[in-house]
Amino acid sequence: MSYLNISVRQLIMDRVGRDTFLPAIQREYVWTPYQVEMLFDSLLNGYPINSFLFWKIREEHKNDWISYDFIRDYDAEKPHNTETNLNGVNKDIYLVLDGQQRITSLYIGLRGSYRFFYRKWRTCKLYLNLLKAPGAFNPQERTYDFYFKENAEPWPGSTEPQLWYEVGRILSFDDAEDAKDDIKKELEGLTHEQRDCANRIIGKLHGRLNSANIINYYEETSDDYDKVLEIFVRTNTGGKKLEYSDILLSTATAKWRKLNAREEINNFTDEIEKIGNGYSFGKDFVMKAAMYLTEDLPIQYKVSSFTRENLERIEDHWDTTKDAVRDTVKLVSRFGFNDKNLVTKLALLPIAQYIRNKNWPSYISSSAEKDVKDQNNIQKWLLMAILKNLLGSSTDTTLNQMREVVAEEGNAFPVKELSEKLKVDLTFTDMELDKLLSYNYGTRYSYLILSLVYPGRDWKDKTFNEDHIYPQASFRTKELRKRGLSDEVIEQYQSVYNSIANLELLEDSENKSKNATPFDEWIESRDANFKTRHLIPEMEDYGYDHFMEFIEARRELIKEAIKKASFE
Repeated sequence: MSYLNISVRQLIMDRVGRDTFLPAIQREYVWTPYQVEMLFDSLLNGYPINSFLFWKIREEHKNDWISYDFIRDYDAEKPHNTETNLNGVNKDIYLVLDGQQRITSLYIGLRGSYRFFYRKWRTCKLYLNLLKAPGAFNPQERTYDFYFKENAEPWPGSTEPQLWYEVGRILSFDDAEDAKDDIKKELEGLTHEQRDCANRIIGKLHGRLNSANIINYYEETSDDYDKVLEIFVRTNTGGKKLEYSDILLSTATAKWRKLNAREEINNFTDEIEKIGNGYSFGKDFVMKAAMYLTEDLPIQYKVSSFTRENLERIEDHWDTTKDAVRDTVKLVSRFGFNDKNLVTKLALLPIAQYIRNKNWPSYISSSAEKDVKDQNNIQKWLLMAILKNLLGSSTDTTLNQMREVVAEEGNAFPVKELSEKLKVDLTFTDMELDKLLSYNYGTRYSYLILSLVYPGRDWKDKTFNEDHIYPQASFRTKELRKRGLSDEVIEQYQSVYNSIANLELLEDSENKSKNATPFDEWIESRDANFKTRHLIPEMEDYGYDHFMEFIEARRELIKEAIKKASFE
């Protein structure tokens, strides 16, 4: 590696967008407006902003790698980079391996804009208040007034002197004195001290951005892609942990023949994450689904998996992949699965494979008896797969086994065959049941466990809420002491009131009407089948003095119900 340095102006005006771009392995821009403002504050204070790492690619190899443009005008609603058009770039190019967030922030602050939501959507440019003299040093506060603003108008209601200068203007001047001359008219009518303050800040801003060579970067010139990937992993260890699979995933979004791969994957990820109450699938899941649903394609995250031939095959199957994944997410969303309780998202893949093979667009909305039974089996299988942790440490091996099984079946979802192939019993032992019943309200497994208690329920397009049978407000220590309970009994009550045994799934309207009504009063107003439907044990008295008796009896009813939960 060779060590070089240039000015911010040289980087932004002469390099970014001309010969310096982003590789496909880079993730997207994530900095907030505040972080950008503080970067510029650090620059004007003379603080170091760390070094950068560029990968130099010889001109003859520039088209071997997919590259992307830096974002100039950032839009929080559309945060994706666009692919670079290298036609006309007749020289060596550089891809940034370390420093994307900082360079993008400099580019936005000096030549672009930032659109974000604060009470409303705002498109802002970076401004600097030339009349705010730097105060005493405080490492947690800004020294200078850098802010993203919609215009140069003063902040309304502020009594502080303000003269807002669009920071990007400073790049227009080769000499600091020219930059000062440019603001002379704006300084007319100000005090001598204010004019002096503004000129000092302008001079310093010009020196830090235009004159000083404060951008220090290394060049990596190797053509060894695996070496570059390793360097990238090692230099991107800050913030969110970067896995090797992240790199391969980004590499997989190389250019397809007809479609823009990165754009397609970004857009589809955004689409399925908006289904139902929202999910956080990420591009990792989408790419895994594309590999899984492309027949005879390896699904391991290895460089060898992402050959040009394999990528083209993924493109050829892309429409059917999207249809199958979209329908699967819609189906499980209608069954009450959400981002919190869909703990193992890869468990959706064999369902998507089955729906794709079935090739019936109306399947997920079908009310035919056969299809409803089939869909209920899918729901129960997904519950079991998550609660049994079927996709544990050997994820790829398990997925390959499931893919083999589903490929051979078409008339019904192959619950029995999957169970036999994976050598897993889709029932629960007493020990497993005790563990399930130890989960509490609102945890990631609680809704799934309660779902097994309602085998005949119509789940589709209905909202069910976890509800405390005996209202949780009644288990505050103060309330229990009012009932004359001993500390020992209070401790018992509080250890179990939040558990599965005191929970039920109610429809949204029913849950709201119940509110905090004591259970012994609420049960009197329910229909004849309420107790059977929610596994309420028969008791002579449902008052709080009999709460532990209720818990023990209901635990046994739930265990029996889960044991009997069968596939149709």
